Amino acid sequence: MSRIKIGIVLYPTFGGSGVVATELGKALAAKGHQVHFITYSQPVRLGSFRENIFYHEVAVSDYPLFDFQPYETELTSKIVDVVRYEKLDVLHVHYAIPHASAAFMAKMILRSQGIKIPFVTTLHGTDITLVGKDPSFEPVITFCINESDAVTAVSESLRKSTYEHFKVNREIEVVPNFIVPNIDTMRVNEEMRSKYASKNEVILCHISNFRKVKRVEDVIQVFAKVNAKINSKLILVGDGPERYNCEKLTRELNLTDRIIFLGKLRDTVHVLQIADVFLLPSETESFGLAALEAMAESVPVISSNTGGISEVNQHGYSGFLSDVGDIDDMVKNTLFLLEPETLKQFKINALERSKHFSLVNILPKYEAIYRKLVSKN
Repeated sequence: MSRIKIGIVLYPTFGGSGVVATELGKALAAKGHQVHFITYSQPVRLGSFRENIFYHEVAVSDYPLFDFQPYETELTSKIVDVVRYEKLDVLHVHYAIPHASAAFMAKMILRSQGIKIPFVTTLHGTDITLVGKDPSFEPVITFCINESDAVTAVSESLRKSTYEHFKVNREIEVVPNFIVPNIDTMRVNEEMRSKYASKNEVILCHISNFRKVKRVEDVIQVFAKVNAKINSKLILVGDGPERYNCEKLTRELNLTDRIIFLGKLRDTVHVLQIADVFLLPSETESFGLAALEAMAESVPVISSNTGGISEVNQHGYSGFLSDVGDIDDMVKNTLFLLEPETLKQFKINALERSKHFSLVNILPKYEAIYRKLVSKN
């Protein structure tokens, strides 16, 4: 069977799971597979009209009876509808809550109608490391993982964590996140860089959703100490609950002329192209997609050593790893990295390291999983 009809269920936001799921679907469609995205709004990375790609919106009804709208039920109904009428071969759900449980319910409903549909669950991180550890979710998460026809995790660290915290009896295959080659050949020129920093200044960068787990205040503290030694600018991309505290800290440290808050950007490539070092001091990271995207633009990474980051950022090669919260060690490593000849070599190394996570290496792994499930069905 050459062409597979795949239903992809995802969160359509800027988050890592949504980005990876969308880019995976686009790549599958480019190879001739038929891809059906099922979610509540168009994925932010989906882009314009493309061959073999279809989008099915889950309509969330406003019933006064409910304090909270029954999205999981409506998602289940939409999955059933799409599988029946588009004759899908396999479902791939990204993020356990509520996608895996909705896929299971849809599978049972379809089975009662004589239709078999296998589903793959990909665990991305916070569905396991944060949300899933909540006792109120644990029984559902455990059940849905065990009832999935195949389960993947984006890092060895996440795979291990899942086995530690849930009574999982299924094999979990590690399929790492990936990067999509940047087809935009336009490099940001020195004129654009000069809008943010002078020639004798270096640019540090951080991109995230500004949640506590990202420890963005640590980014600012590291920058403050680096800037005291080397003229620098810090570009912060993203928005979220911790932004106000970060802006407040910036004012307290008298760094408002040194730190630039850009807010949310759909395309962060051009920001990375003018950066010298990427900072990612997270409390937890199941993979560290932001770090990989930086490395793909030849930007070395200063990061914590938590979770799956150490599987991406190679210590002493593509950047440096420090214990969570060890600001002084991150400062020391950043200053070492910013030595001109050292930085030049680490930029080369970062790009080389990123190639291990190229889409061409990862896509066949998912195709093999789909084909195995379809052949068994």
